[in-house]
Amino acid sequence: MIIEQFPPSILLLTLFIISISTQIWVTYSQDSPTIYEILKLNGLPIGLFPKGVTNFSVDDSGRFQVFLDEACNAKFEEELHYDQSISGTLTFSRVKDLSGISAKDLFLWFLVKEIWVDIPSSGLIYFDVGVVSKQFSLASFETPRICSTSSVPKILSRNPEHDEPNHQEPSTAIS
Repeated sequence: MIIEQFPPSILLLTLFIISISTQIWVTYSQDSPTIYEILKLNGLPIGLFPKGVTNFSVDDSGRFQVFLDEACNAKFEEELHYDQSISGTLTFSRVKDLSGISAKDLFLWFLVKEIWVDIPSSGLIYFDVGVVSKQFSLASFETPRICSTSSVPKILSRNPEHDEPNHQEPSTAIS
C-alpha cells in the first residue's frame, strides 16, 4: 500500500494541512465580507462609506445598496452627506450610477454621480458631481469616518434635459 511507504510524521503533517485548509475554507465561506472589505477588494478605499452601515447587498453585476441608521454628514477635505440609503454599481476602482451621496463645495451641495481611483499610486480619488470632477487625497478615505446627524441639504444638480440648475431634496429625510 502507498501509505505504508511514507513515514508517520509526513502522514500526520499532510492530515494536519488538509484539516487546517478545510477549516479555513469553511470559516471563510460562512463569514460574509463586510461592505468595507468589498470596497478594498475592488481597489477602493474603505472610508468611502461612513461607520455605521447597518445592512448592505451586492449582486453579481456589482449593483449594491448600503443602509445607514439615519442620514448623516462626515467631514473630509470637504463635507459629504450620506442619505439613509446609498446605491450604485461597483466595478474595479470605480463606483458608477451612484445615488445617496452629496458633496459640499463652498456653500453648495452637489450630487455625487461617480467615484473612481484612476491610478492608485497618484494618491488621488475623483468625485464626479456632474458639473466637474473634484479630486481629493486618497489618504482622506483610508478609514470610515464617524458620521453625525444632520439636516437634509439643498442639493444643486444639473437637469440633463434642460441643462439648467435644479434644486432637489435628497430622497430620504431625517425625522
